[in-house]
Amino acid sequence: MKVLVTGGAGYIGTELANWLVSNAAVERVIIYDNLSRMNYNLFLGLKLQKHPKLSFVKGELLDSRSLRKVLKDVDVVFHLAAKVTTPFAASDSHAYEQVNHWGTAELVYAIEESSSVKKFIYTSSSGVYGSTDEAADENTQPNPTTFYAISKFRGEEHVRRLMGKIDTYIFRCGNVYGYSKSMRFDSVINKFVFEANFNKIVTIQGDGKQSRSFIHIDLLSKALNNLLSSKLSSGTYNLVERSIKVFDIVDVLKQLIPELEFIFINQHLKMHELNVKPNPTVNSTLGISNPKSLKEELREFLSRFSF
Repeated sequence: MKVLVTGGAGYIGTELANWLVSNAAVERVIIYDNLSRMNYNLFLGLKLQKHPKLSFVKGELLDSRSLRKVLKDVDVVFHLAAKVTTPFAASDSHAYEQVNHWGTAELVYAIEESSSVKKFIYTSSSGVYGSTDEAADENTQPNPTTFYAISKFRGEEHVRRLMGKIDTYIFRCGNVYGYSKSMRFDSVINKFVFEANFNKIVTIQGDGKQSRSFIHIDLLSKALNNLLSSKLSSGTYNLVERSIKVFDIVDVLKQLIPELEFIFINQHLKMHELNVKPNPTVNSTLGISNPKSLKEELREFLSRFSF
């Protein structure tokens, strides 16, 4: 099969590309990315070096002509491209709307005109649920309150038009963390690990009692690859591994780095809660099983830094 990955040079895309080129059922992988994050790490390293299956196209989601051209003979589309930030960030509304909402709309329009695409996968965000006191599941009414979350949810509305026409999946992913050569350091665990390793000081917003739902980058990229051969029905699914309180992350880092200090900012403020229930059926079907504890994962993460 021929696979297109939009945003394939990003954090998730780089790891997914590694899985796809090793998948015997995949004949060709096209990475479509505008390189707006100036992240060129996908192009470096031995694992993907000069790989015969892999090709790159620099392009924009809003370039309908380019999208139609790159979709020629493509069987599966992974739509990862987005302007990404932490779930509760609320700035730069125009950029989110243009890329995450209307960029997704343009891609869906192009796929509706395509005769080859049989499967479409959209990585949305658990942020579409907004702040939740109780753990959300797929039946929970979305309540996006930030520009980022609203734009991702509007993207979902366009993607739903494809359901019933082709195999279509919307995955509301938890906060992604873990080592990749195409790192994002704005997500909470990645940021904490970086600060702990180099500064020995971690900055905590609020009282640290707020919790978030997470999924490791290795598990997420593996799950997306496994979807190509799974029997999972089309639909909207949560893709999370576990929920962790912010202060518990710091506590584990403290065990690994005894000299670690932490500073609270606005400790009197109660921060947003965002808890999402793992879907055991989806996790089992897509192979999301993590035998490692958070401590083991963070120890391994810390070992990947140069100094």
